[in-house]
Amino acid sequence: MRDEYENDERDGTTGPKDGRNETQVERADRQWQELVQEIRVAQTGVQILFGFLLTVVFTPHFQGLSQTDKTLYIVTVILGSLATGALIGPVSFHRIVSGRRIKPQAVAWASRLTFVGIVLLLATLTSALFLILRVATHNELVPWLVAGVLTWYLLCWFILPLWARTRYTTEDTEDGKEK
Repeated sequence: MRDEYENDERDGTTGPKDGRNETQVERADRQWQELVQEIRVAQTGVQILFGFLLTVVFTPHFQGLSQTDKTLYIVTVILGSLATGALIGPVSFHRIVSGRRIKPQAVAWASRLTFVGIVLLLATLTSALFLILRVATHNELVPWLVAGVLTWYLLCWFILPLWARTRYTTEDTEDGKEK
């Protein structure tokens, strides 16, 4: 992990390289609050989707599905369960380590869990869309439609942010220096 702090030789304090006037603890608090806001958005979506998926097995139509569709359903439910676990994980992590003065490490681990949760949410949404369109339409175009939506998700969730990160981040700003 990149060192985002530098020592000020004049007074021996540590400050952020990004120009913010905050201590390492204040930075961890801010990053935690930002992460919690991000998690709330993803958590709500995955919990609603997962709740819906859990009810499908109890409908009369489920018994009439082909074995392939039932297997796809089971995979989708498992993916949804894993995504839910990863996106709720940061809350449990924070609760268990709270008061141990390891907030920067807790933020790092919570961030990793959130990223894994987002990837699992991507897989869950793709799998659920494939299952629903397959059952609803029996159309040969379903894989192509799902691939198009998956491409959209990848563009919005990963490609565009990575492009912006590369485009608007320079070596000078990474080092905390003004251009």
